[in-house]
Amino acid sequence: MLAALLLAPLFVAAPADAPADWPGWLGPDRDGRAAGFAQPADWSTAPTELWRVEVGTGYGSPLVAGERVFLHARQGGEEVLWKLDAATGETVWRQAWAVPFAAVAGGERHGAGPKASPLLADGRVYTHGITGTLRAWDAESGEPLWSRDAADRFAPGRPHWGAAGSPAFDPQTGPHGAVIVHLGSDEAGALTAFDARTGETLWELVGDGASYSSPVVTELDGVRQVVVWTHEAVLGVDAATGAELWRSPLPHLGGDQNMPTPTIHDGTVLVGAENRGVRALRPTKTGDGWSVKELWRTDAAALDMSTGVISGGLLYGFSHLRSGQLFAMDPATGKLLWSTRGREGDNGTLLSLPGETGEPGRVLVLKDDGTLLVLAARGAETEILATHRVAPGDAWAPAAPLPGGLLVKDLDTLRRLSFPAE
Repeated sequence: MLAALLLAPLFVAAPADAPADWPGWLGPDRDGRAAGFAQPADWSTAPTELWRVEVGTGYGSPLVAGERVFLHARQGGEEVLWKLDAATGETVWRQAWAVPFAAVAGGERHGAGPKASPLLADGRVYTHGITGTLRAWDAESGEPLWSRDAADRFAPGRPHWGAAGSPAFDPQTGPHGAVIVHLGSDEAGALTAFDARTGETLWELVGDGASYSSPVVTELDGVRQVVVWTHEAVLGVDAATGAELWRSPLPHLGGDQNMPTPTIHDGTVLVGAENRGVRALRPTKTGDGWSVKELWRTDAAALDMSTGVISGGLLYGFSHLRSGQLFAMDPATGKLLWSTRGREGDNGTLLSLPGETGEPGRVLVLKDDGTLLVLAARGAETEILATHRVAPGDAWAPAAPLPGGLLVKDLDTLRRLSFPAE
């Protein structure tokens, strides 16, 4: 299983400002920002592959906790949770459980999942399987702790194409923190906060069906809340109680699905929708409730399955228009500042690397064909610094940062890549 590609002498020692652990979808703050990433002096040199492991199919992001890597995938008729040694790729433990799933017509090319990224919090790993079952595992031993199945309440227990919402963690909700996920079908569901330790329900907001987007825990206008894009609308929900605070209609329309995770920036919720452009929402607390103002809307770009990131105060994204197009947009006005010509592919996942003092940040784009693009985030002067082939194709899972490198997953293989030191 482990390829004979272990090149230990090529490892780059972790610097003092090494990246924080990568505990789930879009990282520690669910914003795609890889703080402390040790950037190479010259991005034009291709990264070195240190190891590769066949792990199975699925779109979930790898997780990083110190010298350990976790990944949720599928092999045959089972979903699998891996714990690997980050230095070698060797298996520490592996758990597998039967999850029958047949993709509906038109969804075959996206496989049988899982499509959600797992979550690592307070010594436990949480997986949200393709059929809508949330499971908790002990991160040290791999022992199963508890599970909750959406099919016990909603039929089926998942949206049409399968559950894809990545669970979020809020350490301030409940006595042990809360795992928050939207369970349900297209027609009905419940945004639910589970006690992270026991799996007991702390609160739930029953109503809207589940989409393929993922919740974000944030603070808007001084109130800690969960922002979630459901099958029907973008919502703000009180993180402590589950009470709905505000709502802005943005329904799933025909084949145009609700997928990207909302991007939070300067009190604004940025949402890109398949064939429905990009818009900025400003929720504001009023004397007797909340109001939501749409600050702007543009059709110059749109987001299908890709979530945008902020770099240098600008929104970077992968639009599905023009057969795939990278863009930079002013989040204050919606003005399109930069874009590629198109034909970039079906999808791209983005990471934001902060720049040094006085230097622009970098945006890493992993395209579905296995190509990694490195952007210098200069707004209207944005440029592609480097292009590297890092996987043979089918790279739909988000990359995860490691000291001096990346974890990249293609159809069924996980690779650790190392960029050259300065």
